[in-house]
Amino acid sequence: MIHIRPLVKLDEMRPAVELQRIYWGTDLESVVPGHMLYSIVNAGGHVLGAYDGDRLIGVLIGQVALNPDVNLPLSDRLHIASKRMVVLPEYRSHGIGARLKLAQRQSAIQQGIGLVTWTFDSLLSINAYLNIRKLRGICRLYLLDYYGTDDAGGLARFGSSDRLLVEWHVSAPAVVKVLDNGYPLSSWDDYVRAAVPIVNPATCNEYDVLTPSTEWSVWADQDSLLVEIPSHYEDMVIADPDVARAWQTHIRDGFTRLFNNGYVVTNFIHTRETGIERSFYVLSLNLPSS
Repeated sequence: MIHIRPLVKLDEMRPAVELQRIYWGTDLESVVPGHMLYSIVNAGGHVLGAYDGDRLIGVLIGQVALNPDVNLPLSDRLHIASKRMVVLPEYRSHGIGARLKLAQRQSAIQQGIGLVTWTFDSLLSINAYLNIRKLRGICRLYLLDYYGTDDAGGLARFGSSDRLLVEWHVSAPAVVKVLDNGYPLSSWDDYVRAAVPIVNPATCNEYDVLTPSTEWSVWADQDSLLVEIPSHYEDMVIADPDVARAWQTHIRDGFTRLFNNGYVVTNFIHTRETGIERSFYVLSLNLPSS
């Protein structure tokens, strides 16, 4: 039976450190040490653990943070910065990450904090599906080489560490409708019926590898549009690094331009077209009301 609970004692942090090492290895820069986890908790943040019986199988770290813009009122700057989530490989794809994030949402609400933020690689469709579709986060900022260009630490790939910034407004009506009231989300068929355009339709090369479009379609006066990414980028990195690099450049160019033109990531879609799995971000000029 999987259960979620906060870690609060110093000796509870040691298994959380070991869990990080399973994912990150021995790279010291990528592992948050136990004393830091303990300090985060005692400064108002949280370390949430997922347990299978007495075994820690997942951990989520969040710290109280301030937006660095000192021109904003203090109340508008306060948020939870979600720093790290790790789930043991054999427990992934079982909804444990979503349960940890929902526990984080409840923690933020109990503290009277309305915003949780974190970053993720925009080319990882499984992360996008959780962050955007299931949790109802939004994105309107693309961070160039956020963690530098050194691949050695595991945060950069092919000398790039671009990230999308997720804003999770945990008590916003659009989030409450879906997470608390079960409001249905728009499906692929809904976007097809509405003739929402794909601005970068991908094609398969002679080796059946999904390759990015050579250019972006014009998106003037479009309330919503679709941006395609590969459904299994991690596999592509191994199978065809050149195409994986091309996707990095392609998505960096597109998201930068779209965000500069006022678009916001509001949804994420998986579908299967003629036997091919496809994945799309939905970008809108207006934030969703549901």
